Amino acid sequence: MRHWVARLLPAPLERSLYVWVASILLIAVCALWRPVPGIAWSVDGPPMWALRLLQAAGVWLTLRSAAILDIRELAGVVVRIPDGQASDVEFRTTGPYGWVRHPIYTGWFLIVFAAAPMTMTRLVFAIVSCVYLLIAIPLEERSMHAAAAGTYARYVAQVRWRLLPGVY
Repeated sequence: MRHWVARLLPAPLERSLYVWVASILLIAVCALWRPVPGIAWSVDGPPMWALRLLQAAGVWLTLRSAAILDIRELAGVVVRIPDGQASDVEFRTTGPYGWVRHPIYTGWFLIVFAAAPMTMTRLVFAIVSCVYLLIAIPLEERSMHAAAAGTYARYVAQVRWRLLPGVY
């Protein structure tokens, strides 16, 4: 599939295509979603506030991580044409990108799972969207290894964890 996309689009737009397709799929899932009855969990008092703080941390982590990247470049609004050398790719190790390689995804996990109450509809959505991300991570990293030669390997050596420090 990647080879087919590479023939159709210039290299700087490949990642943007992935971002747009993933965004359109998310919109389609939300638009076509049907409620699932029931409550998985409901808490009050300090546990509820702890979950809300985790959600707020997820929002902060997602926004902060996106701000470190050039979100306009990621979306394909601004295109930077590399001079053909894979070594020109820079992987940031500052802020959240120094903790895990996919902090936007980590933020998403916090946002969708730290819900109170957690309805069955929310739980199914959280599971489906996070399974999608867990499948996407190795594929994305394989593409990054291929596109950035040894630069991404050095980044992986520096930032060992994909989503959760000390775990994965």
